[in-house]
Amino acid sequence: MDPTHVHLLLNHVPTIGFGIAVAIFALSLRVNSHDLKVTGLVLFVLVAIATLPAYVTGNAAQIHLFEVDADVSQSLIETHEGGAFLAMVAMEVTGALAWLALWTLRRTSRLSSAMGSAILALSAVTFLLMAQTARIGGEINHPEIRSAQEPTFIGPLARVVGDYVRDTPWTWITAETLHFIGLSLLLGVVLVINLRMLGLARRLPFSALDRLLPWAMLGFALNTLTGMLFIAASYGQYVASTTIYWKLFFIVLAAVNTLYFTFDRTWLLGTDREAPALSKAAAATALVLWVGVLYWGSMLPFIGTAF
Repeated sequence: MDPTHVHLLLNHVPTIGFGIAVAIFALSLRVNSHDLKVTGLVLFVLVAIATLPAYVTGNAAQIHLFEVDADVSQSLIETHEGGAFLAMVAMEVTGALAWLALWTLRRTSRLSSAMGSAILALSAVTFLLMAQTARIGGEINHPEIRSAQEPTFIGPLARVVGDYVRDTPWTWITAETLHFIGLSLLLGVVLVINLRMLGLARRLPFSALDRLLPWAMLGFALNTLTGMLFIAASYGQYVASTTIYWKLFFIVLAAVNTLYFTFDRTWLLGTDREAPALSKAAAATALVLWVGVLYWGSMLPFIGTAF
């Protein structure tokens, strides 16, 4: 098992899995079903989380292909990479909006028609981008389905963006700054919430902490955006070791943990109340997972080959 195999295992999730999510969410709006809306939104978030390792392992698969097949079309691979980059960005935006909708649904028990329509429209565009990217990816190793003229689609977008970030000093510095601002915002909120769940600062009401969750999501979004820019800029130095994959492993689990807290009933408790045992266990797990993210991120230059 290597990153190429992982990519082959995951690359259908952003297409088939997302297509199922779009269908369920569209049906939920048609029949106005609260449960179907929640199901569709949760699937949007889960697929967006799974898209991150799918994209990163795709870069490792690209390197592997160049090593084992000298005749593979570089332009076709770069077009696939460019399409994947654009589709990944659209996917993460969709996932972020879906999470915000879940947070709103829990607090108000309703989803505005404007937000529902916006998520549906964006998810449809995202699905089309993912489907086109998947089609081009299939042509790389299946010349029997390849068209006579190589698709241009979005072109080598990821290479253009990556080269600009890498070769323009202020962009890398700005991205690093935003990355650490996002990390501080995310971990600051996560730390306060999880320590309160574990019984500290009992005078802080859970309802007040609940309002901090969107700020944690903003921090996560900043980290995701800048992190993917770093990967696009210099993927070779990241995917050459297992360090980045351990970091992704902890990020995926921590993101799922955060999704759980979106539905936690502890937010309804008043001041000086103890969180349930399950919520405490989830909070302790969250602290361990985010420490794992920090550790493997810090080890990128030392255990890994980054920088």
